[in-house]
Amino acid sequence: MNLLDYAFMQRALLTALLTGLMAPAIGTYIVQRRLSLLGDGLGHVAIAGVGLAVMTGTAPLPLAIVVCIAGAVAVELLRQFGKATGDVGLAILFYGGLAAGVLMAGVAGQGAAALSQYLFGSLTTVSTEDVWWVGILSLIVLVATIGLTPQLFAVSTDEEYAKVLGLKTRFYNLLVVILAAITVSVAMRTVGLLLVSALMVVPVASASNLVRGFTAALFAAMALGVLTAVGGTVGSFYLDTPPGALIVMLAIAVFVLSWPVSALRSRRQQLRDNESRPTAVLGGKS
Repeated sequence: MNLLDYAFMQRALLTALLTGLMAPAIGTYIVQRRLSLLGDGLGHVAIAGVGLAVMTGTAPLPLAIVVCIAGAVAVELLRQFGKATGDVGLAILFYGGLAAGVLMAGVAGQGAAALSQYLFGSLTTVSTEDVWWVGILSLIVLVATIGLTPQLFAVSTDEEYAKVLGLKTRFYNLLVVILAAITVSVAMRTVGLLLVSALMVVPVASASNLVRGFTAALFAAMALGVLTAVGGTVGSFYLDTPPGALIVMLAIAVFVLSWPVSALRSRRQQLRDNESRPTAVLGGKS
């Protein structure tokens, strides 16, 4: 049985590949900013967008993107102007978005069950129109995250130093959360809104165990994202399992396998450091 004989699997594989590239690309900057749970918070805001789409009878993806971007920008502006801490903003995203989505789905008479395919992903139901959406939005995210690597790295690593360099830190911070919001909304058809943060964070953590340097880690994370996303999709076809859950479990398995490499590398570095230290000569009385 060849999975490529089925049109729905062709669409699913293409969507998984694009999402596997996009999620770790923006996730690298999210991890650098120590906001690993941002994807979870934005996922809950996207649920509000899906609930609004269910209530109004419109397409879920465009509304999810608009609502998610609005929520991300609002929280980032609150953080920048000192009106709320990052933790408070994420809490607002978590609880407010989830409650609003469930409430609107209930008002529409469909209940929380209408949100399930977006919460856990539904790759096999991806349409040709969905693939086009994913392709266009993935291109936007990848062009920005790769093309603006020096600026986004500087802002994500040390915002105060980036200001000294003359970078527009407020703009780049907003750009990061907007790209993250787009990625989360797109990935709701791949791994689901409740699991998307794992695809944004775990390949990045694995890449940092395997390679050195920010740029190398960025591309390694993207490669691992594609490996796990496509591998999970293929595996789900033959094992008859939910693709989103399998993708995340594969990503975690890769991280577990990468950890000994990181430990070995750290051990070798420690030995080299010890060898390079000058040996102290202690004089004694004769």
